[in-house]
Amino acid sequence: MSSGRRIIEIPVEKKIARVLRHRGLTVTTAESCTGGLIAGTLVNVDGISEVYREGYVTYSNEAKMRLLGVKEETLEAYGAVSRQTAKEMAEGAARAAGTEVAIAVTGIAGPGGGSKEKPVGLVFIGCTVCGKTIVKRCFYGGDRQSIRHAAAREALEILYCQILVPEDAGEGR
Repeated sequence: MSSGRRIIEIPVEKKIARVLRHRGLTVTTAESCTGGLIAGTLVNVDGISEVYREGYVTYSNEAKMRLLGVKEETLEAYGAVSRQTAKEMAEGAARAAGTEVAIAVTGIAGPGGGSKEKPVGLVFIGCTVCGKTIVKRCFYGGDRQSIRHAAAREALEILYCQILVPEDAGEGR
C-alpha cells in the first residue's frame, strides 16, 4: 500500500554541489564529445559558483594539448579517444583550473568517425579527485544526441561517486 508520500529524487548535480561544498572542494570540467553538456548541467544548480571554477570544451587535439596539457605523444600513440587521453584531460583540467576535482570526457558520438577498434558510442570518462584519477570505458548505443547525453549523465554519476570517497580510502590503516 502507498502511504501517499511522493519520493522526490534529488538531481545528481545538486548532490554534487552539496558534497563539494561540504568537503570544501572545487571542480572543473573538460569535455570533448559532450561539448559542454556536463558544465551546462552543473550550472543549473543555484549557488554552483561556490564550487565550480571553469570548464573546457576541447574538441580538437590542439585544444587538448594547449588548454589541458595532454601530451602530443599520448595523442599520437593512443588517439584522442583513449583511457590515456581521458586521464591526462582530467588531470590537466584540475591543474589548469586550480581545482581538486575534475571530470573529463572524450569519445565518438557519431554517426561517423568510428572504426572497428573504436566504434561509434565508445567513450572514456576520467575523474580526478585530490590527485587520484580513475578512468571508465563506456559504450553507448543510439544516435549522436543520445550518446552525448548518456555520456554526460554517466560522467556526473561517476563524479558524484568519486567525491563521496574519503581522501584516505584504500590506504593502510
